[in-house]
Amino acid sequence: MESIILLLIGLAVGIAVGAFGYHYYQTSRAGGIQQRAEEKARLVQVEAAEKAAELLRESEERIRSTQEEADSIIVRRRRDLDNEEERLQRRRDELDVRLDKLEKREQNLNKRQSNLDRKENDVKKLEESKLVEIQRIGQMTLEEARTEVLRASEEEARNDIARIIRQVEAEARDEADTRARNIIALAVQRLASEHVSEISVSVVPLPNDEMKGRIIGRNGRNIRAFELATGVDVIVDDTPEAITISSFDPVRREVAKRSMAKLVTDGRIHPARIEKLVEDAKVEVENVIREEGERAAYETGVHGLHPEVIKLLGRLKFRTSYGQNQHAHSIETAHIAGMIAAELGADVNVAKMGGLLHDIGKALDHEVEGTHALIGADFLKRYGLKDKRVINCVASHHHEVEQECVEAYIVEAADAISGARPGARRESLETYIKRVKTLEEIAGSFDGVEQSYALQAGREVRIIVRPEVVDDLSALRLARDIAKQIEETMQYPGQIKVHVIRETRAIEYAK
Repeated sequence: MESIILLLIGLAVGIAVGAFGYHYYQTSRAGGIQQRAEEKARLVQVEAAEKAAELLRESEERIRSTQEEADSIIVRRRRDLDNEEERLQRRRDELDVRLDKLEKREQNLNKRQSNLDRKENDVKKLEESKLVEIQRIGQMTLEEARTEVLRASEEEARNDIARIIRQVEAEARDEADTRARNIIALAVQRLASEHVSEISVSVVPLPNDEMKGRIIGRNGRNIRAFELATGVDVIVDDTPEAITISSFDPVRREVAKRSMAKLVTDGRIHPARIEKLVEDAKVEVENVIREEGERAAYETGVHGLHPEVIKLLGRLKFRTSYGQNQHAHSIETAHIAGMIAAELGADVNVAKMGGLLHDIGKALDHEVEGTHALIGADFLKRYGLKDKRVINCVASHHHEVEQECVEAYIVEAADAISGARPGARRESLETYIKRVKTLEEIAGSFDGVEQSYALQAGREVRIIVRPEVVDDLSALRLARDIAKQIEETMQYPGQIKVHVIRETRAIEYAK
């Protein structure tokens, strides 16, 4: 509107100026004056036309900007309306989903009600059948009635016992977090005892049999010098291209093995050279022992140990039991003990240190009288280990002394887990086959067992029963009876899982 008014004003000004010019032209009729008047009128008219055009452009520009602003407002409001419509659609979808859930819940409630009605009818039928049975029993003799009552009571008692056992186990699983400490403390009492079997010989390969004579030397001086420098026995027998080094001290045996390998490689074999290479091998093995001890402490996160404790821990690198390296076994036990302690809320650092040091006495048991557990505990006391709980973990992990803290039970359990897991230690093939065969024979000796399989290297026995003979409650009793029979008749490390499977299959053919 404002632009239209400006346009009208411009037109009015142009008309007025034109009228004025025309009037001026009429009044000045003289020749020179008339020309000047006409020129001025033309200039005025041109200027008025330019102003009018400028005003017109300004009005068009304002109209265009106003139109663009109005279009942007329309687009924004239309977008807001689309968003609102989308939100309302989502709400409608959510309401539809909730309505479906409510309908399903109502259907489930109706089904439950129908099941309850059906069970109520079953109970009524059972009562009626019992009434009929009572009437039948009333016609029996006294002895027959007594026998029938005792049989029914025994069957009902067995079912009740199985049901109670299952209920107690379910409650124990629900309360596992609060009762885990006591359960673990009781469960780890039943562990396999340990028997140490050492590897006391090492074999050094030779490039040829001529090297045997050079190792022995003239009148045996080289081999005597070697045995005197290393403290081991060198056995030169008929084994082709090999000699045997024997010693119950694994560190001495390792020093002798490295020294002999260097002598064979060097070729210069005489007493002075032997003494030099043996000294070099001792330094090399000492460095390895120190590095392995430090690595074990670093990997397990156990800090603050005395350097002598670190050194003795590294000596376990050359110690084995049932073919299991004791250095690796100690590290593994420390990790397992730390994880168990974290789960039970015990002291993780104490459990880790106890697990790492529990077999440290095995590095000294060939030098000191006594069991490795007590030897290790005395050694740790002598080198300033002040935490009595760690000392107790080391001394009591084979029950030479009483266990005084929960960490001691944890270390014992971790030691058993590391040593008894499949593949950790060597076991003769005959013993393994016998154990697996005995497991399957025990499982197959019970009524209702269709098939039995020993799995996981004899750590689990899986039993398939005939469903028409063994029901669900009897399957629970059968698993317990088989487990009890295994405990009474077999010796094994760790535990064996008894898994009873009962399934009913229905097969029909479409013709």
